[in-house]
This record gives sequence, structure tokens and C-alpha cells, in this order.
Amino acid sequence: MSKKLILLSAILILAFMLSACAAPATPAAPAAEQPAAEQPAAAEQPTEAAAEPAAPAAGEKVTLTIESWRNDDLKIWEDTIIPAFNKEHPEIEVIFSPSAPAEYNGALNAKLEGGAAGDLITCRPFDASLALYDAGYLAPLTDLPGMEGFSTVAKSAWTTDDGSTTFCVPMASVIHGFIYNKAIFDELGLSEPTTVDEFYAVLDAIKADGKVPALDMGTSDQWEAATMGFQNIGPNYWNGETGREGLIKGTEKFTDPQYVAVWDQLAKWAPYLPDGFQAQTYPDSQNLFTLGQAAIYPAGSWEISLFNEQADFPMGAFKPPLPEGQDTCYISDHTDIALGLNAKSAHPEAAKTFLSWMTSAEFAELYSNALPGFFSLSDNDITLADPLAQEFMSWRGECESTIRNSYQILSRGEPNLENELWRISAQVINGDVTPEDAAAEIQAGLDKWYTPQ
Repeated sequence: MSKKLILLSAILILAFMLSACAAPATPAAPAAEQPAAEQPAAAEQPTEAAAEPAAPAAGEKVTLTIESWRNDDLKIWEDTIIPAFNKEHPEIEVIFSPSAPAEYNGALNAKLEGGAAGDLITCRPFDASLALYDAGYLAPLTDLPGMEGFSTVAKSAWTTDDGSTTFCVPMASVIHGFIYNKAIFDELGLSEPTTVDEFYAVLDAIKADGKVPALDMGTSDQWEAATMGFQNIGPNYWNGETGREGLIKGTEKFTDPQYVAVWDQLAKWAPYLPDGFQAQTYPDSQNLFTLGQAAIYPAGSWEISLFNEQADFPMGAFKPPLPEGQDTCYISDHTDIALGLNAKSAHPEAAKTFLSWMTSAEFAELYSNALPGFFSLSDNDITLADPLAQEFMSWRGECESTIRNSYQILSRGEPNLENELWRISAQVINGDVTPEDAAAEIQAGLDKWYTPQ
């Protein structure tokens, strides 16, 4: 064979080999044709374009990440809640990824702006989450299966002002009332009061005994005076949602008798509080009660877990006493925490599956038992193992539920109503301001910026 023929054969063989390497055996589908929910996130994209994967195969796991400020709850989610969900949905992996509470808002906003936030967003109540929805970061969930199991009050903290759209699934509330030392009550032969007159009779008996203060609360931190005082007993005077909505609509004012009456009651608490209560902080109050050095603690149900750990005496709870002649009772069943869907989640259908499961009785019972004092907001019938938590929750079947009247809409301006209620309520208890002057000052502050529409 001539040298020319040999060279020509070699060139043909090489050309054939190059052609075979350039053509894929099966053409890849364009990325745009893949379902959006199944495309890998930007951070997961391979560095080489030639290695770009196709859509996940059927049955492949999807991973959801939950953003939260509740870092204390990590073990509960990992050991209890997520395993229960995975029994029904093993194909969906869920990662609970909390931030430090004080850093949560800033960290979450930065992640959302940068497109790096998790699929599920833990929602604070009212304006903070409403701002996220208005900015397009939270998806509407009004039609999510299971949402019909929440009352209007339960959804109010995560619903637009016009009531048309709910954007987070309510998870839990906290309930206000009074926790008391059963050993002291038994020693003095006292029963749980149900009316205001009975309440003061109990306080008088404890005060006359002289061993411990009857009521355990300080005014140094101010917020306790409003949260565990004003907002605790107040709903029985302004008739719960009727009064709260009346303030928003402008048909009621803080100068009306039903509001002045609440501050009048708080002013009467002073003689029953510990000596030096004006300098007593919130941790001081907690320590005083759990050491057995006070009889009754104006409370939020969030105290239950801590008190169970630290108190070595039996405890009971009673709901806010009714004014004389009133039959209907009202409790502050305050919306506290919810979970929403990141509008840019790569896995919206899987996320909705998880959110819909959260509306179930199974989740309600798991969550409420794992965190005694934080109560599911759904209408599912559940039973709690903790007797103190069960007592608080039982009041829902006896009373009408409402939420703190400063939280929706009315604290958006300056002076901030919530902060003003802290300050003024503390001053009333301290004896620095009369109930009438307190009401006038609160209403004047609201009038400076709020015009009901």
C-alpha cells in the first residue's frame, strides 16, 4: 500500500472517531422544559454545563428547609414533628434550620432579598409578616386544604387588612390567665375565684396571712403591666373581639368606660404586689413565684414549661375573673406563630403538602404536647398530657377567644400603641397616673396618627 493511501485511511478513521464523540446518544431536554419545582437550586447547579442533570426521577426525595427563630425547638422538630410527617411522606425531607431569635428578622430579610431563603418561613404575627407578603415574599394560602379548620380570629395575625388573603398557616397561640401555688391555697382553704369580688376576697385572705405577697408582678420592665395585666383581664370588660374591632373601626375609644374600668382594676392590684414591685423585673417575678415566695402569678401560658422545671409545689390556673353580673367570659388567646410558603420556593407543591399536614389533628396534638403552653390554633379536638396546659386550653370551650387589642393595625404609627400601653399601665399600677388620665393619654396618642377608615 502506498504512503498516500495509508495517510488517507488514517485521516478518515480519525474523522469518524471525532464525529462519534461530538453527538450524544440521547438529546437532553432543554432546561426550560423541566418542571420549575424540580429544577436544582442555583447553589446546587454543577459547575460544568455539560454535566447539567435532567429532572429528578419519580420517587426521588425533595428537600424542604424551614426558616425559624425558635432555636430552642430544634430537638422537637427533629425528634418528633418531622419523623411523624415522614411516616406519611417519606419522599419529602424536611430540615428545620433556625436562626438566633434576635437575628431572625434581619437574617431572613437578607436571605429573601438574595433568593437564598428556605422553602417554609416561620411567621411572626401581624405587621412583620404582612410586610413580607406585601413585598411578594410569601405566597397566598387562602385555598390551602385544611385552612377551613381555623377561625377568623386564629387567622387574623396572618391575613391582609381587607380579610381577603391568608398567607401563613397558624401554628400556635398563648393564653392569658393566672397561675397559682396550690399549697398556699390549700393551707388557707382558698378556692379558685371566678368573679372579681371572689378574686379580691382571695387576695385579701393571702395578704392577711402575711407570709407571701398575694400577687407576683413587677412594673420595672413595663411590658408585664400591659401584657399580663391590661391585656389579661381587659377582654372581659371590652367584650373581646367586639371591643377590639370597635377600636379599629373607631366606634369605640380608650376613653370609654369599659377601658377605664380595666385600668381601675390594675390600680387596685398595688397593695397586693411584693414590696418594691416598682423595681421588680420579669426574671425577678419568675424566680419569686417558682421559689414559693408568692401565691398568684398573672401569667401567659408560655411560663408553663419553665415553671414545671423550677417549681417544687403543685400549681393550678384560673381564668380572668368575671365582673359582677356578667355571664360571658373572654380570654386572650393570642396568635403567636405560623408557617408560610416562600413564594420563590423551588418545591411549592411539596411545601404545600407539608403545610396542609400542619392543619391536621396529628400535628396539633404533637406540637401542643411538645411545647406545653403553646396551643394549636386549629379546631381539631386534642388532649394535652400536661395538666396545667390542659387547664388553660379548656377555657376555649368555656369562653370567647380574642387577641391583644394593640397588635392589629393600631401599633403602626407614632406614638406606638403597644409601647404606650406598657408605659401607661405600669404608671397606673405605680399610682403615678389615674385610670381616667391613662385612658385620655392613650387615646390622644392614637388620635395623633390613626384615623379609622
